[in-house]
Amino acid sequence: MPEPDQRPRPPEPAPDPAEAVPLRGERVALEPLAPGHAGDLRAVVAEGDLHRTWCTRIPAPDQVEAEVERRLGLQRAGTMAPWVVRRLDTGAVCGATTYMAITPEHRRLEVGSTFLAPSAQRTGVNAEAKLLLLTRAFEVLDCVAVEFRTHWHNATSRRAIERLGAKQDGVLRSHQVMPDGSLRDTVVYSITAAEWPAARSALRARLARGAA
Repeated sequence: MPEPDQRPRPPEPAPDPAEAVPLRGERVALEPLAPGHAGDLRAVVAEGDLHRTWCTRIPAPDQVEAEVERRLGLQRAGTMAPWVVRRLDTGAVCGATTYMAITPEHRRLEVGSTFLAPSAQRTGVNAEAKLLLLTRAFEVLDCVAVEFRTHWHNATSRRAIERLGAKQDGVLRSHQVMPDGSLRDTVVYSITAAEWPAARSALRARLARGAA
């Protein structure tokens, strides 16, 4: 019989955090963003005039194509991994999300630029999408921390982030100028690698009992 090959094998290449690989749970599938998703996303931002929410940056229906291209451009630059969120019960695209501010040298990234149709909110869709994203970040990409940022006045977003188990790091005051000219105070949260096992267990328990 031939001797087994004892030659050392080259190491596997490290996974690329800007690659938006397909991710699938029981409620949602995250699909890599493509130009063909623009029509679905126009319907998402038009639902309930979601794009008019003053304390977020959500594109209007006629701005969706430009926003899709912006996200894909940042992906080509290696600083963003963009997905659309698809409900598995209806098959409909119901939102978008990203890894952004990717800094591989520091093993950090931010989960953000997320928007979700009103009909998909408080359904468990967001919780499972975040579980998929956080699992990849900590268990595949070996992140030391994952960050979340939101407007001080976006109480819904702040509660959702806190339900993930993220802790508030601080507030960046007068951090950004919003489209209406107002100044945004940005609340910064994060989950660290040491905190991830407990946060993962809590998220799984929430989803198991049907909590949003």
